[in-house]
Amino acid sequence: MPLQRRIFLYGALFISTVMVLAGISFYLTISDAIEKEAGERALDIAETTAERPDVILAFQLPDPSASLQPIAETIRAQTDAEYVVIGNQDGIRYAHPLEDRIGKKMIGDDNERALLHGEAYVSEATGSLGPSLRGKAPIFDETGTIIGVISVGFLKTSMTSTFLEYADSIIGIVLIAIASGAIGSMVLARNIKRTLFGLEPAEIASLYRERNALIESVREGIIMVNKSGKITMANNSAYEVLSVPKDKQLIGKLIEEVLPNTQLPHVLTTGESQLDRPMTIHGNKTIVNRIPIRHGNDIIGAVSSFRLQSDIEGMRNEITQVRQYADALRAQTHEHNNLLYTISGLIQLNSLEEAMELIHDETEEQQSLVHFVLKHVQDPLLGGILIGLFNRARELKVKFLLDEESFLKELPPQFEKSLFISILGNLVTNSFEAVEHLPEDQRIVRLLLSNNGSEILIEVEDSGEGLDPSILTDLFKKRISTKNGEDRGYGLVKVYENVRDLNGDIAMESGDLGGALIIISIKTGGN
Repeated sequence: MPLQRRIFLYGALFISTVMVLAGISFYLTISDAIEKEAGERALDIAETTAERPDVILAFQLPDPSASLQPIAETIRAQTDAEYVVIGNQDGIRYAHPLEDRIGKKMIGDDNERALLHGEAYVSEATGSLGPSLRGKAPIFDETGTIIGVISVGFLKTSMTSTFLEYADSIIGIVLIAIASGAIGSMVLARNIKRTLFGLEPAEIASLYRERNALIESVREGIIMVNKSGKITMANNSAYEVLSVPKDKQLIGKLIEEVLPNTQLPHVLTTGESQLDRPMTIHGNKTIVNRIPIRHGNDIIGAVSSFRLQSDIEGMRNEITQVRQYADALRAQTHEHNNLLYTISGLIQLNSLEEAMELIHDETEEQQSLVHFVLKHVQDPLLGGILIGLFNRARELKVKFLLDEESFLKELPPQFEKSLFISILGNLVTNSFEAVEHLPEDQRIVRLLLSNNGSEILIEVEDSGEGLDPSILTDLFKKRISTKNGEDRGYGLVKVYENVRDLNGDIAMESGDLGGALIIISIKTGGN
Protein backbone atom coordinates (compact mmCIF):
# COMPACT_ATOMS: atom_id res chain seq x y z
CA MET A 1 0.00 0.00 0.00
CA PRO A 2 1.42 3.45 -0.89
CA LEU A 3 2.76 5.48 2.04
CA GLN A 4 0.31 8.34 1.56
CA ARG A 5 -2.71 6.04 1.66
CA ARG A 6 -1.25 4.12 4.60
CA ILE A 7 -0.73 7.29 6.66
CA PHE A 8 -4.22 8.49 5.81
CA LEU A 9 -5.92 5.20 6.71
CA TYR A 10 -3.90 4.66 9.89
CA GLY A 11 -4.44 8.26 10.99
CA ALA A 12 -8.15 8.20 10.24
CA LEU A 13 -8.55 4.79 11.91
CA PHE A 14 -6.65 5.92 15.00
CA ILE A 15 -8.63 9.14 15.36
CA SER A 16 -11.92 7.32 14.73
CA THR A 17 -11.12 4.70 17.36
CA VAL A 18 -10.12 7.34 19.90
CA MET A 19 -13.21 9.45 19.26
CA VAL A 20 -15.57 6.46 19.40
CA LEU A 21 -14.04 5.38 22.70
CA ALA A 22 -14.21 8.96 23.96
CA GLY A 23 -17.85 9.21 22.87
CA ILE A 24 -18.76 5.94 24.59
CA SER A 25 -16.92 7.02 27.73
CA PHE A 26 -18.65 10.41 27.66
CA TYR A 27 -22.03 8.73 27.14
CA LEU A 28 -21.49 6.39 30.05
CA THR A 29 -20.33 9.27 32.24
CA ILE A 30 -23.42 11.32 31.34
CA SER A 31 -25.65 8.30 31.95
CA ASP A 32 -24.19 7.72 35.39
CA ALA A 33 -24.51 11.42 36.21
CA ILE A 34 -28.14 11.54 35.09
CA GLU A 35 -28.99 8.40 37.07
CA LYS A 36 -27.21 9.72 40.12
CA GLU A 37 -28.96 13.05 39.83
CA ALA A 38 -32.35 11.37 39.34
CA GLY A 39 -31.81 9.13 42.39
CA GLU A 40 -30.74 12.03 44.61
CA ARG A 41 -33.68 14.08 43.42
CA ALA A 42 -36.13 11.24 44.12
CA LEU A 43 -34.63 10.79 47.57
CA ASP A 44 -34.91 14.52 48.38
CA ILE A 45 -38.57 14.56 47.30
CA ALA A 46 -39.31 11.42 49.35
CA GLU A 47 -37.63 12.79 52.50
CA THR A 48 -39.34 16.17 52.16
CA THR A 49 -42.75 14.58 51.66
CA ALA A 50 -42.27 12.17 54.59
CA GLU A 51 -41.70 15.15 56.92
CA ARG A 52 -44.85 17.04 55.92
CA PRO A 53 -47.32 17.37 58.84
CA ASP A 54 -50.37 16.89 56.64
CA VAL A 55 -48.96 13.57 55.41
CA ILE A 56 -48.30 12.39 58.96
CA LEU A 57 -51.75 13.60 60.09
CA ALA A 58 -53.47 11.81 57.19
CA PHE A 59 -52.31 8.43 58.54
CA GLN A 60 -54.49 9.03 61.61
CA LEU A 61 -57.67 9.58 59.57
CA PRO A 62 -60.21 6.85 58.96
CA ASP A 63 -59.55 7.04 55.18
CA PRO A 64 -55.88 8.07 54.67
CA SER A 65 -56.10 7.65 50.89
CA ALA A 66 -58.63 10.45 50.59
CA SER A 67 -56.07 12.94 51.92
CA LEU A 68 -52.82 11.38 50.72
CA GLN A 69 -53.80 10.80 47.08
CA PRO A 70 -54.26 14.55 46.28
CA ILE A 71 -51.05 15.38 48.14
CA ALA A 72 -49.05 12.74 46.19
CA GLU A 73 -50.44 13.82 42.82
CA THR A 74 -49.72 17.46 43.57
CA ILE A 75 -46.12 16.63 44.47
CA ARG A 76 -45.75 14.42 41.35
CA ALA A 77 -46.99 17.22 39.12
CA GLN A 78 -44.71 19.82 40.73
CA THR A 79 -41.53 17.69 40.60
CA ASP A 80 -42.09 15.87 37.27
CA ALA A 81 -41.61 12.57 39.04
CA GLU A 82 -43.02 9.50 37.30
CA TYR A 83 -44.83 8.50 40.43
CA VAL A 84 -45.22 9.31 44.13
CA VAL A 85 -46.46 6.29 46.05
CA ILE A 86 -47.37 6.36 49.75
CA GLY A 87 -47.83 3.11 51.66
CA ASN A 88 -48.50 2.10 55.27
CA GLN A 89 -46.19 0.06 57.47
CA ASP A 90 -47.45 -3.12 55.76
CA GLY A 91 -46.65 -1.77 52.30
CA ILE A 92 -50.30 -1.23 51.34
CA ARG A 93 -50.68 1.70 48.95
CA TYR A 94 -52.53 4.84 50.17
CA ALA A 95 -51.55 6.89 47.09
CA HIS A 96 -50.62 5.90 43.55
CA PRO A 97 -50.79 7.58 40.12
CA LEU A 98 -53.17 4.82 39.06
CA GLU A 99 -56.09 4.93 41.51
CA ASP A 100 -57.13 1.34 40.76
CA ARG A 101 -53.88 0.19 42.37
CA ILE A 102 -54.57 1.97 45.66
CA GLY A 103 -55.12 -0.52 48.46
CA LYS A 104 -52.85 -3.06 46.88
CA LYS A 105 -49.39 -4.05 48.11
CA MET A 106 -46.38 -2.14 46.84
CA ILE A 107 -44.18 -4.05 44.33
CA GLY A 108 -40.40 -4.22 44.25
CA ASP A 109 -39.55 -5.81 47.59
CA ASP A 110 -37.28 -2.87 48.46
CA ASN A 111 -39.19 -1.36 51.41
CA GLU A 112 -37.55 -3.32 54.23
CA ARG A 113 -34.75 -0.83 54.93
CA ALA A 114 -37.28 2.00 55.28
CA LEU A 115 -40.01 0.11 57.19
CA LEU A 116 -37.81 -2.01 59.43
CA HIS A 117 -34.68 0.12 59.88
CA GLY A 118 -35.99 3.62 59.24
CA GLU A 119 -33.42 4.37 56.51
CA ALA A 120 -33.81 6.75 53.61
CA TYR A 121 -32.10 5.47 50.45
CA VAL A 122 -32.11 5.14 46.69
CA SER A 123 -32.89 1.79 45.09
CA GLU A 124 -33.34 0.42 41.62
CA ALA A 125 -36.19 -2.00 41.16
CA THR A 126 -39.02 -2.99 38.89
CA GLY A 127 -42.39 -1.85 40.11
CA SER A 128 -45.86 -1.89 38.65
CA LEU A 129 -44.91 0.89 36.19
CA GLY A 130 -41.65 -0.74 35.12
CA PRO A 131 -37.93 -0.46 36.00
CA SER A 132 -37.18 2.74 37.87
CA LEU A 133 -34.88 4.58 40.28
CA ARG A 134 -36.63 5.10 43.57
CA GLY A 135 -36.10 7.40 46.51
CA LYS A 136 -37.40 5.67 49.65
CA ALA A 137 -38.05 7.48 52.95
CA PRO A 138 -39.85 6.23 56.11
CA ILE A 139 -42.71 8.21 57.67
CA PHE A 140 -42.53 8.70 61.45
CA ASP A 141 -45.33 9.81 63.77
CA GLU A 142 -44.92 12.14 66.77
CA THR A 143 -43.51 9.32 68.88
CA GLY A 144 -40.90 8.31 66.27
CA THR A 145 -42.75 5.17 65.25
CA ILE A 146 -42.56 4.14 61.61
CA ILE A 147 -46.06 4.37 60.23
CA GLY A 148 -45.43 4.23 56.49
CA VAL A 149 -43.13 4.72 53.54
CA ILE A 150 -42.95 7.12 50.62
CA SER A 151 -41.52 6.02 47.28
CA VAL A 152 -40.71 8.62 44.62
CA GLY A 153 -39.55 7.19 41.29
CA PHE A 154 -38.24 8.09 37.84
CA LEU A 155 -38.69 5.42 35.19
CA LYS A 156 -35.59 4.11 33.42
CA THR A 157 -37.32 4.54 30.07
CA SER A 158 -37.62 8.28 30.67
CA MET A 159 -33.95 8.51 31.61
CA THR A 160 -33.05 6.58 28.47
CA SER A 161 -34.83 9.21 26.38
CA THR A 162 -32.74 11.88 28.12
CA PHE A 163 -29.62 9.81 27.46
CA LEU A 164 -30.48 9.58 23.76
CA GLU A 165 -30.82 13.35 23.55
CA TYR A 166 -27.25 13.66 24.81
CA ALA A 167 -26.18 10.77 22.55
CA ASP A 168 -27.26 12.66 19.46
CA SER A 169 -25.01 15.54 20.44
CA ILE A 170 -22.14 13.17 21.29
CA ILE A 171 -22.46 11.32 17.97
CA GLY A 172 -22.44 14.63 16.10
CA ILE A 173 -19.30 15.76 17.91
CA VAL A 174 -17.61 12.39 17.28
CA LEU A 175 -18.46 12.47 13.57
CA ILE A 176 -17.17 16.03 13.23
CA ALA A 177 -13.95 15.04 15.04
CA ILE A 178 -13.51 11.96 12.81
CA ALA A 179 -14.03 14.05 9.67
CA SER A 180 -11.55 16.66 10.92
CA GLY A 181 -9.07 13.92 11.78
CA ALA A 182 -9.45 12.34 8.34
CA ILE A 183 -8.81 15.68 6.65
CA GLY A 184 -5.82 16.28 8.92
CA SER A 185 -4.47 12.80 8.14
CA MET A 186 -4.80 13.48 4.44
CA VAL A 187 -2.94 16.79 4.72
CA LEU A 188 -0.26 15.17 6.90
CA ALA A 189 0.15 12.27 4.46
CA ARG A 190 0.60 14.65 1.52
CA ASN A 191 3.13 16.77 3.42
CA ILE A 192 5.14 13.70 4.46
CA LYS A 193 5.03 12.37 0.91
CA ARG A 194 6.23 15.73 -0.42
CA THR A 195 9.01 15.86 2.20
CA LEU A 196 10.17 12.38 1.14
CA PHE A 197 10.27 13.48 -2.55
CA GLY A 198 7.41 11.14 -3.38
CA LEU A 199 9.40 8.03 -2.41
CA GLU A 200 7.97 4.97 -0.70
CA PRO A 201 9.64 3.51 2.47
CA ALA A 202 10.99 0.53 0.52
CA GLU A 203 12.51 2.89 -2.04
CA ILE A 204 14.03 5.02 0.72
CA ALA A 205 15.53 1.92 2.38
CA SER A 206 16.90 0.77 -0.97
CA LEU A 207 18.41 4.19 -1.67
CA TYR A 208 19.94 4.22 1.83
CA ARG A 209 21.60 0.85 1.24
CA GLU A 210 22.78 1.90 -2.21
CA ARG A 211 24.09 5.19 -0.83
CA ASN A 212 26.08 3.39 1.88
CA ALA A 213 27.47 0.89 -0.61
CA LEU A 214 28.39 3.69 -3.02
CA ILE A 215 30.11 5.77 -0.34
CA GLU A 216 32.06 2.79 0.98
CA SER A 217 33.12 1.77 -2.54
CA VAL A 218 34.77 5.14 -3.15
CA ARG A 219 38.49 5.08 -2.40
CA GLU A 220 38.43 8.73 -1.41
CA GLY A 221 37.78 9.61 2.20
CA ILE A 222 34.37 11.27 2.64
CA ILE A 223 33.16 13.18 5.70
CA MET A 224 29.82 14.99 6.04
CA VAL A 225 28.98 17.56 8.71
CA ASN A 226 25.75 19.30 9.65
CA LYS A 227 25.32 23.05 9.98
CA SER A 228 26.67 22.86 13.55
CA GLY A 229 29.92 21.32 12.33
CA LYS A 230 29.21 17.89 13.82
CA ILE A 231 30.19 14.83 11.79
CA THR A 232 27.17 12.95 10.42
CA MET A 233 28.94 10.45 8.14
CA ALA A 234 32.47 9.10 7.59
CA ASN A 235 33.35 6.21 5.29
CA ASN A 236 36.07 3.59 5.80
CA SER A 237 38.52 5.41 3.56
CA ALA A 238 38.20 8.49 5.77
CA TYR A 239 39.18 6.40 8.80
CA GLU A 240 42.23 5.14 6.92
CA VAL A 241 43.39 8.57 5.75
CA LEU A 242 42.79 10.06 9.21
CA SER A 243 44.65 7.11 10.81
CA VAL A 244 41.70 6.59 13.16
CA PRO A 245 40.80 3.07 14.43
CA LYS A 246 37.54 1.88 12.90
CA ASP A 247 36.13 1.07 16.33
CA LYS A 248 36.42 4.74 17.33
CA GLN A 249 33.18 6.65 16.89
CA LEU A 250 33.47 9.83 14.82
CA ILE A 251 29.75 10.45 14.30
CA GLY A 252 28.54 13.29 16.51
CA LYS A 253 31.98 14.82 17.12
CA LEU A 254 32.88 18.34 16.06
CA ILE A 255 34.99 18.34 12.91
CA GLU A 256 37.57 20.62 14.62
CA GLU A 257 38.20 17.89 17.21
CA VAL A 258 39.10 15.43 14.46
CA LEU A 259 40.76 17.84 12.00
CA PRO A 260 41.96 20.99 13.76
CA ASN A 261 43.14 22.62 10.51
CA THR A 262 39.96 21.92 8.51
CA GLN A 263 38.27 24.59 6.42
CA LEU A 264 34.77 23.05 6.59
CA PRO A 265 33.48 25.65 9.11
CA HIS A 266 34.53 28.35 6.62
CA VAL A 267 32.55 26.56 3.90
CA LEU A 268 29.52 26.39 6.22
CA THR A 269 29.78 30.13 6.85
CA THR A 270 30.46 31.38 3.33
CA GLY A 271 28.86 28.66 1.21
CA GLU A 272 31.86 28.73 -1.14
CA SER A 273 33.13 25.46 -2.61
CA GLN A 274 36.81 24.60 -2.31
CA LEU A 275 38.16 22.23 -4.96
CA ASP A 276 41.51 20.44 -5.20
CA ARG A 277 42.98 22.19 -2.16
CA PRO A 278 46.21 20.80 -0.64
CA MET A 279 46.05 19.82 3.02
CA THR A 280 48.31 17.93 5.40
CA ILE A 281 46.51 15.35 7.56
CA HIS A 282 48.61 13.78 10.29
CA GLY A 283 51.74 14.30 8.21
CA ASN A 284 50.22 12.96 4.99
CA LYS A 285 49.78 15.28 2.03
CA THR A 286 46.24 15.12 0.65
CA ILE A 287 44.10 16.78 -2.00
CA VAL A 288 40.77 17.96 -0.55
CA ASN A 289 37.42 19.03 -2.01
CA ARG A 290 34.86 20.83 0.19
CA ILE A 291 31.32 21.50 -1.01
CA PRO A 292 28.35 23.00 0.96
CA ILE A 293 25.05 21.12 1.20
CA ARG A 294 22.10 23.41 0.50
CA HIS A 295 18.36 23.17 1.07
CA GLY A 296 16.89 26.00 -0.91
CA ASN A 297 18.89 29.07 0.09
CA ASP A 298 19.97 27.61 3.44
CA ILE A 299 23.26 25.82 4.07
CA ILE A 300 22.44 22.70 6.10
CA GLY A 301 25.85 21.04 6.04
CA ALA A 302 28.98 20.35 4.04
CA VAL A 303 30.81 17.38 2.55
CA SER A 304 34.54 16.93 2.23
CA SER A 305 36.31 14.36 0.06
CA PHE A 306 40.05 13.82 0.28
CA ARG A 307 42.67 11.46 -1.03
CA LEU A 308 46.35 10.97 -0.40
CA GLN A 309 48.45 12.91 -2.84
CA SER A 310 50.63 9.85 -3.27
CA ASP A 311 47.66 7.90 -4.70
CA ILE A 312 47.01 10.64 -7.24
CA GLU A 313 50.68 10.81 -8.11
CA GLY A 314 50.70 7.02 -8.44
CA MET A 315 47.95 7.21 -11.04
CA ARG A 316 49.85 9.99 -12.72
CA ASN A 317 52.89 7.70 -12.82
CA GLU A 318 50.85 4.93 -14.44
CA ILE A 319 49.68 7.38 -17.06
CA THR A 320 53.31 8.41 -17.53
CA GLN A 321 54.23 4.77 -18.14
CA VAL A 322 51.47 4.44 -20.71
CA ARG A 323 52.83 7.52 -22.40
CA GLN A 324 56.29 5.99 -22.32
CA TYR A 325 54.95 2.90 -24.06
CA ALA A 326 53.28 5.15 -26.61
CA ASP A 327 56.55 7.03 -27.11
CA ALA A 328 58.32 3.70 -27.60
CA LEU A 329 55.78 2.75 -30.25
CA ARG A 330 56.23 6.11 -31.92
CA ALA A 331 59.99 5.62 -31.83
CA GLN A 332 59.56 2.18 -33.37
CA THR A 333 57.31 3.65 -36.03
CA HIS A 334 59.88 6.35 -36.68
CA GLU A 335 62.61 3.70 -36.97
CA HIS A 336 60.55 1.71 -39.46
CA ASN A 337 59.86 4.87 -41.41
CA ASN A 338 63.60 5.51 -41.59
CA LEU A 339 64.05 1.93 -42.78
CA LEU A 340 61.43 2.43 -45.46
CA TYR A 341 63.05 5.70 -46.57
CA THR A 342 66.39 3.90 -46.80
CA ILE A 343 64.88 1.09 -48.84
CA SER A 344 63.14 3.61 -51.09
CA GLY A 345 66.42 5.47 -51.63
CA LEU A 346 68.30 2.28 -52.47
CA ILE A 347 65.65 1.33 -55.01
CA GLN A 348 65.81 4.76 -56.61
CA LEU A 349 69.61 4.36 -56.87
CA ASN A 350 69.07 0.96 -58.48
CA SER A 351 70.95 -0.67 -55.55
CA LEU A 352 68.50 -3.51 -55.53
CA GLU A 353 70.80 -6.06 -53.95
CA GLU A 354 71.53 -3.79 -51.00
CA ALA A 355 67.78 -3.07 -50.61
CA MET A 356 66.88 -6.76 -50.67
CA GLU A 357 69.63 -7.55 -48.15
CA LEU A 358 68.40 -4.80 -45.81
CA ILE A 359 64.78 -6.00 -46.06
CA HIS A 360 65.86 -9.59 -45.48
CA ASP A 361 67.91 -8.72 -42.40
CA GLU A 362 65.14 -6.60 -40.82
CA THR A 363 62.44 -9.16 -41.57
CA GLU A 364 64.50 -12.03 -40.28
CA GLU A 365 65.29 -10.20 -37.03
CA GLN A 366 61.66 -9.23 -36.40
CA GLN A 367 60.30 -12.67 -37.29
CA SER A 368 62.91 -14.25 -35.09
CA LEU A 369 61.80 -12.08 -32.17
CA VAL A 370 58.12 -12.78 -32.73
CA HIS A 371 58.73 -16.51 -33.17
CA PHE A 372 60.88 -16.62 -30.04
CA VAL A 373 58.29 -14.80 -27.91
CA LEU A 374 55.33 -16.84 -29.18
CA LYS A 375 57.26 -20.05 -28.57
CA HIS A 376 57.81 -19.22 -24.89
CA VAL A 377 54.70 -17.16 -24.11
CA GLN A 378 51.44 -18.45 -25.60
CA ASP A 379 49.20 -15.72 -24.19
CA PRO A 380 48.79 -13.13 -27.02
CA LEU A 381 48.37 -10.16 -24.67
CA LEU A 382 51.51 -10.92 -22.66
CA GLY A 383 53.37 -11.72 -25.88
CA GLY A 384 52.45 -8.33 -27.25
CA ILE A 385 53.77 -6.46 -24.18
CA LEU A 386 56.99 -8.50 -24.33
CA ILE A 387 57.58 -7.57 -27.98
CA GLY A 388 57.00 -3.95 -27.03
CA LEU A 389 59.53 -4.28 -24.18
CA PHE A 390 62.06 -5.85 -26.57
CA ASN A 391 61.67 -2.92 -28.94
CA ARG A 392 62.03 -0.51 -26.01
CA ALA A 393 65.21 -2.31 -24.90
CA ARG A 394 66.67 -2.07 -28.40
CA GLU A 395 65.98 1.65 -28.42
CA LEU A 396 67.65 2.06 -25.00
CA LYS A 397 70.58 -0.13 -26.06
CA VAL A 398 69.76 -2.62 -23.29
CA LYS A 399 70.34 -6.34 -23.72
CA PHE A 400 66.93 -7.77 -22.82
CA LEU A 401 67.00 -11.55 -22.34
CA LEU A 402 63.98 -13.84 -22.13
CA ASP A 403 65.24 -16.89 -20.27
CA GLU A 404 65.25 -19.96 -22.49
CA GLU A 405 63.53 -21.91 -19.72
CA SER A 406 60.56 -19.54 -19.92
CA PHE A 407 57.30 -21.11 -20.91
CA LEU A 408 53.92 -19.64 -20.08
CA LYS A 409 50.63 -20.93 -21.39
CA GLU A 410 47.62 -18.70 -21.81
CA LEU A 411 46.58 -17.20 -18.46
CA PRO A 412 43.55 -18.69 -16.65
CA PRO A 413 40.33 -16.82 -17.54
CA GLN A 414 39.68 -15.84 -13.90
CA PHE A 415 42.95 -13.85 -13.78
CA GLU A 416 42.93 -10.13 -14.51
CA LYS A 417 45.44 -9.84 -17.36
CA SER A 418 45.82 -6.09 -16.90
CA LEU A 419 47.43 -6.79 -13.52
CA PHE A 420 50.03 -9.06 -15.16
CA ILE A 421 50.76 -6.40 -17.77
CA SER A 422 51.18 -3.79 -15.04
CA ILE A 423 53.49 -6.10 -13.07
CA LEU A 424 55.68 -6.91 -16.08
CA GLY A 425 55.73 -3.33 -17.33
CA ASN A 426 56.73 -1.87 -13.94
CA LEU A 427 59.37 -4.49 -13.16
CA VAL A 428 61.06 -4.46 -16.58
CA THR A 429 60.88 -0.66 -16.85
CA ASN A 430 62.48 -0.31 -13.41
CA SER A 431 65.22 -2.72 -14.51
CA PHE A 432 65.82 -0.72 -17.70
CA GLU A 433 66.21 2.42 -15.61
CA ALA A 434 68.52 0.61 -13.19
CA VAL A 435 71.04 -0.17 -15.94
CA GLU A 436 70.70 2.84 -18.25
CA HIS A 437 73.63 4.65 -16.57
CA LEU A 438 75.99 1.70 -17.20
CA PRO A 439 78.20 1.25 -20.26
CA GLU A 440 76.26 -0.19 -23.18
CA ASP A 441 77.92 -3.60 -23.02
CA GLN A 442 76.95 -3.96 -19.32
CA ARG A 443 73.22 -3.14 -19.66
CA ILE A 444 71.57 -6.52 -19.13
CA VAL A 445 68.00 -7.37 -18.01
CA ARG A 446 66.79 -10.98 -17.74
CA LEU A 447 63.16 -12.12 -17.57
CA LEU A 448 61.84 -15.57 -16.64
CA LEU A 449 58.17 -16.56 -17.04
CA SER A 450 57.10 -20.09 -16.17
CA ASN A 451 54.03 -22.04 -15.22
CA ASN A 452 54.46 -25.42 -13.52
CA GLY A 453 50.72 -26.08 -13.28
CA SER A 454 50.20 -24.93 -9.70
CA GLU A 455 51.83 -21.50 -9.81
CA ILE A 456 53.10 -18.84 -12.18
CA LEU A 457 56.67 -17.73 -11.55
CA ILE A 458 58.03 -14.35 -12.65
CA GLU A 459 61.71 -13.42 -12.23
CA VAL A 460 63.20 -10.09 -13.29
CA GLU A 461 66.94 -9.56 -12.84
CA ASP A 462 69.20 -6.69 -13.86
CA SER A 463 72.92 -5.91 -13.86
CA GLY A 464 72.53 -2.69 -11.91
CA GLU A 465 73.94 -1.79 -8.53
CA GLY A 466 71.32 -3.71 -6.54
CA LEU A 467 69.44 -2.43 -3.46
CA ASP A 468 70.37 -1.68 0.11
CA PRO A 469 69.18 -4.59 2.33
CA SER A 470 67.99 -2.09 4.95
CA ILE A 471 65.16 -0.85 2.71
CA LEU A 472 63.94 -4.22 1.47
CA THR A 473 61.25 -4.60 4.17
CA ASP A 474 59.58 -1.28 3.27
CA LEU A 475 60.38 -1.22 -0.44
CA PHE A 476 56.97 -2.51 -1.59
CA LYS A 477 54.88 -0.58 0.95
CA LYS A 478 56.39 2.91 0.92
CA ARG A 479 57.52 5.32 -1.76
CA ILE A 480 61.22 4.49 -1.84
CA SER A 481 63.37 5.10 -4.90
CA THR A 482 67.10 4.96 -5.58
CA LYS A 483 66.67 7.20 -8.64
CA ASN A 484 66.77 10.97 -8.81
CA GLY A 485 63.58 13.00 -9.08
CA GLU A 486 60.51 13.66 -6.93
CA ASP A 487 57.95 11.71 -8.95
CA ARG A 488 59.43 8.33 -8.05
CA GLY A 489 58.74 5.30 -5.88
CA TYR A 490 55.34 4.26 -7.22
CA GLY A 491 56.24 1.34 -9.48
CA LEU A 492 57.13 -1.28 -6.87
CA VAL A 493 54.25 -0.18 -4.61
CA LYS A 494 51.88 -0.75 -7.54
CA VAL A 495 53.54 -4.13 -8.25
CA TYR A 496 53.01 -5.13 -4.62
CA GLU A 497 49.33 -4.13 -4.74
CA ASN A 498 48.75 -6.03 -8.00
CA VAL A 499 50.50 -9.16 -6.70
CA ARG A 500 48.41 -8.95 -3.53
CA ASP A 501 45.22 -8.65 -5.63
CA LEU A 502 46.28 -11.84 -7.46
CA ASN A 503 46.88 -13.61 -4.10
CA GLY A 504 50.58 -13.97 -4.88
CA ASP A 505 53.88 -13.52 -3.04
CA ILE A 506 56.80 -11.25 -3.89
CA ALA A 507 60.44 -11.34 -2.77
CA MET A 508 63.69 -9.57 -3.65
CA GLU A 509 67.30 -10.71 -3.41
CA SER A 510 70.67 -10.24 -5.10
CA GLY A 511 70.91 -11.79 -8.57
CA ASP A 512 73.71 -13.46 -10.50
CA LEU A 513 74.07 -10.40 -12.75
CA GLY A 514 75.11 -8.26 -9.78
CA GLY A 515 71.87 -6.29 -9.44
CA ALA A 516 68.46 -6.91 -7.95
CA LEU A 517 66.42 -10.07 -8.52
CA ILE A 518 62.66 -9.84 -7.98
CA ILE A 519 60.73 -13.11 -7.69
CA ILE A 520 56.93 -13.29 -7.88
CA SER A 521 54.89 -16.44 -7.27
CA ILE A 522 51.17 -16.56 -8.05
CA LYS A 523 49.05 -19.60 -7.24
CA THR A 524 46.85 -20.87 -10.06
CA GLY A 525 45.02 -23.61 -8.18
CA GLY A 526 46.25 -26.37 -10.54
CA ASN A 527 47.94 -29.67 -9.74
